[in-house]
Amino acid sequence: MAISRAQLAKELEPGLNALFGLEYNRYERQHEEIYTEESSDRAFEEEQMLSGFGSAPVKAEGAGVQYDQAGETYTARYTHETISLAFAITAEAVEDNLYDRLATRYTRALARSMAHTQQVKAAAVLNNAFNAAFPVGDGVSLVNAAHPTLTGNRSNVLAVPADLNETSLEEMLIQIQDFRDEKGLRIALQGRKLIVPKELQFTAERILKSTLRVGTSDNDVNAMKSMGMLPEGYAVNNFLLDPQAYWVLTDAPDGFKYFNRVPVTTKSEGDFDTDNFRFKARQRYSFGVSDWRAVIGTPGA
Repeated sequence: MAISRAQLAKELEPGLNALFGLEYNRYERQHEEIYTEESSDRAFEEEQMLSGFGSAPVKAEGAGVQYDQAGETYTARYTHETISLAFAITAEAVEDNLYDRLATRYTRALARSMAHTQQVKAAAVLNNAFNAAFPVGDGVSLVNAAHPTLTGNRSNVLAVPADLNETSLEEMLIQIQDFRDEKGLRIALQGRKLIVPKELQFTAERILKSTLRVGTSDNDVNAMKSMGMLPEGYAVNNFLLDPQAYWVLTDAPDGFKYFNRVPVTTKSEGDFDTDNFRFKARQRYSFGVSDWRAVIGTPGA
């Protein structure tokens, strides 16, 4: 339904001092703190997890060499969604408006809506990270104590749920260094960035930026800072829903990915029958994770 003069009554009368409500600043492109962007030219993208070989055994003198198997394990699929929104304005509303170009003002509002949806979609991967109803490629939730591998289940969740503090963060960093590949070999991963909701930003600042330990009277150094842990610091995401949950991103390759299938495009046209002006924005993309080893998290205590 088109926006008509009845919905813009005050803008048709003289004496109006200001128009407000559409010019707020917005949180945008926060997904860039988490995702690596790639382009796509198909309906969906798939990435395949491979297994190498296990630990090499001792070969007894005169005995035959032992053979091992390698191959494919699970597949991560990114299915692109189409995001689109439009609005229409009657010709009379445009002609009789006294204060502004309606098309310009509402086109900016349209862009704001598209950007908001993109950030909600990006944050949904972490918001659903502990939810079994949203499995990743290996069939369990992104952050889970039982990721199936060829040598047993592996965990990327803090063993005992805990609120964000120095101890819990150190435990996460230690656990990351014990991550294994599909055949159980240790892999050299490190935590690189802490992701927190707005409610934990001040706690994160104190933990990571203090020269000495936080909340103690001891003269101990802040070990994480002095050792160069979490070299990318922390990032606040304003679209995270749980005020207690937090995550540490690792330097595992092929982790969080954003596939940009069709960049945002806008179109406008006049309707022959009604003389309404119509405006539309459209975009296609997908957010997801290929390798669960790219993150460790906890829902908090």
